[in-house]
Amino acid sequence: MSLPYENATSGKAAVDEMRKILHGFGAGSFGVMEDFTAGKVIVQFSWRDRRVTIEASAKGYAAAWLKHNPLSPRAITTRAQHEAKALKQANISVYSILRDWIKGQVTAVEVGMLSFEGAFLGQLLLADGRTVLQRIEATDMLKLEGPRA
Repeated sequence: MSLPYENATSGKAAVDEMRKILHGFGAGSFGVMEDFTAGKVIVQFSWRDRRVTIEASAKGYAAAWLKHNPLSPRAITTRAQHEAKALKQANISVYSILRDWIKGQVTAVEVGMLSFEGAFLGQLLLADGRTVLQRIEATDMLKLEGPRA
């Protein structure tokens, strides 16, 4: 089985599609940033009085790509070249993943399947600069009590 998006080619063209989707949805602002050190892409937008921050890890995708596409002993490339190929594809794939995820969430809101808050709860930005998910993780709120069933 192949890794989803491992053959994606749209890359940064997906940014224009995200912009169109969010603008059509009524977003008041939109921006994309790359954190080269952390190896992630960050999408931010505002909708009414809500600010949203979505992070996607290119390094995480590259690790998954390498797991699905291990270096063959018969390969004519080096490990470093293989890892560079993984990161190059990851930098393309994460944009398509973000586009499709945002499109799905926006569509779910538009058709009434989810509220805006339900669709983007973990990515909503709080007054202290953290997302709801970061706040929940910091407080261990989701830690399960007792043995799992």
